[in-house]
Amino acid sequence: MNRRPQQSEYNPYYHTYISKVKDEDILKVLEDGKHHTLNLLRALPEQIGNLRYAPDKWTIKELLLHVVDAERIFACRALRIARNDQTPLPGFDQDNYVPHSDAAQRSLASVREEYAAVREATLHLFRYFTDEMWQRIGTASGSPVSARALAYIIAGHETHHINILQERYLEGEVNG
Repeated sequence: MNRRPQQSEYNPYYHTYISKVKDEDILKVLEDGKHHTLNLLRALPEQIGNLRYAPDKWTIKELLLHVVDAERIFACRALRIARNDQTPLPGFDQDNYVPHSDAAQRSLASVREEYAAVREATLHLFRYFTDEMWQRIGTASGSPVSARALAYIIAGHETHHINILQERYLEGEVNG
């Protein structure tokens, strides 16, 4: 699947994420993102996992688990839409998920392993979508969305948060 989603395939809220995806081969983008993120995470010392760049911001582990949770939700939406499930899918409150992630009790290594497993599962799922599946449109959070758009949202959402990690958390901590 090598075609960028049309703006009619997603809620305008997600345009910021989709616009971060420069390549049209979304499977390659997701694979490259996995390697980039894992290389970055392997370079992080365990002791900075609970670092916040400001008092009211997520820790590094919370940010990463947010990326993982969102990918799971977006991939599940893509699966349901690709399989032609027309049930309207509810939204989710990311700000309610993070405090219940128990991130502070986890090691950074365990978060990295979970990220890798979820991304691998997403890639396996998406590799077998047909062109017709990619183009199917369902409803999520009250708006139309295609399976294709959800793949781009996953990639752009990861890019967005990894950029924040590098620019706000790691400036001066680790060479990204």
